[in-house]
Amino acid sequence: MFGALGDVFRLPDLKRRIFFTMGVLFIFRLGAHIPTPGLDARVLSDVFQGGGLMDFLNIFSGGALSRFSVFSLGVAPYINSSIVMQLMTVIFPYLEKLQKDNEEGRKKIIQWTRYGAILFAVVQAVGLTTWLSSSGAVSGGLFDAVIIVTTLTAGSVAVMWLGEELSDHGIGNGISMIIFAGIIVRIPGAIIGIFTSLRSGETNILSVLAFLILVVTVVAGCIILQEGQRRLPVQYAKRVIGNKIYGGQSTFIPLKVNQSGVIPIIFASSLLIFPSTVAGMFGDNAVASFFQRVFSQGHLVYMLCYVALIIFFAYFYTAVVFNPGDIANNMKKHGGFILGIRPGQPTADYITKVMERITLGGAILLAAIALIPNVMSMSMRARIFYFGGTAILIVVGVALDTVRQIEAQLLMRHYDGILKKSGGKAGSLLRM
Repeated sequence: MFGALGDVFRLPDLKRRIFFTMGVLFIFRLGAHIPTPGLDARVLSDVFQGGGLMDFLNIFSGGALSRFSVFSLGVAPYINSSIVMQLMTVIFPYLEKLQKDNEEGRKKIIQWTRYGAILFAVVQAVGLTTWLSSSGAVSGGLFDAVIIVTTLTAGSVAVMWLGEELSDHGIGNGISMIIFAGIIVRIPGAIIGIFTSLRSGETNILSVLAFLILVVTVVAGCIILQEGQRRLPVQYAKRVIGNKIYGGQSTFIPLKVNQSGVIPIIFASSLLIFPSTVAGMFGDNAVASFFQRVFSQGHLVYMLCYVALIIFFAYFYTAVVFNPGDIANNMKKHGGFILGIRPGQPTADYITKVMERITLGGAILLAAIALIPNVMSMSMRARIFYFGGTAILIVVGVALDTVRQIEAQLLMRHYDGILKKSGGKAGSLLRM
């Protein structure tokens, strides 16, 4: 494995991408510590002591929200805009045609997604500022509130730009890498918090051991979910072209159990921010308190909506990125067929049927992994540290995707990959 890591830094292009990624993540972490002007820091520290949804959102901003820094909104507005745009491409044929036809059409959709992200950033910034004003954290009047909204919006646009630059010139998906960095940066503080709780007697050693066993189990489940696949056997008929014989071999179509990766988790989490954000814009009243209570971490309504949205987005995103018709047509063109299934549309229908079944199983397992740590934490009645299944899924998914991309870069240049060199049981597990 260490030899493979050495190969990574022998490739100038790959080394440049890794250092660019590290530089962008450093800028993101730096921005997470620059405070937004116009806020009372003493009041602000009391506002974020309640945990719940704000603590959940604080994880994805890497602690920027609790400090209310210029990057407090993080990538949430961009994700929300992406959700809306992808839904619109399914509803409106014109947008679907733009997305599939040519590069110019896709550039237009990306540009509209950026405009939507700015709009969502303004709405969320106004909601947070109104909520902080009712809490007494805004030190000035209307002028200071306008400065806060402008700063938060500009910070969100900057994070969106950093994510896109990271996708183009770095390693991995830029938005996912920023979320990944925001999660893992809290691990050292969480470990220190565990030892502090043990020393103070707030948490006992059995609760900590049970939680650690749960984390290891969830990580193993995440890896199995991310790497699991259903293999459909495909047979290619022999064809004689000139003096050569083509085909005749057997292969398979790998259908991933979790085709959408961590996207359903991110989309569902981001969408559930809206009720509390909109309620906060109307000040402190009975309706706002109801929505903030119902859509808080641990509430039954929140968890049911969370599971439903994860399953919905698992199916939705799979339908967007996976096209059985194209696979069936390519198989038919090259003389391939699934045993017992006629080529063409029957093959596409069969692949769709199989994909729907495994997607349901994958979506349910995805939702279970996301909720189990939260349920266990509540049953233990001890808040060891806030790392739910959502955070673990994102960390594992992004880490595996990044390793795959580095592996592909090495294999393209005739180097042994990281997973190949590491060998052993770990390498076998990742190739399951």
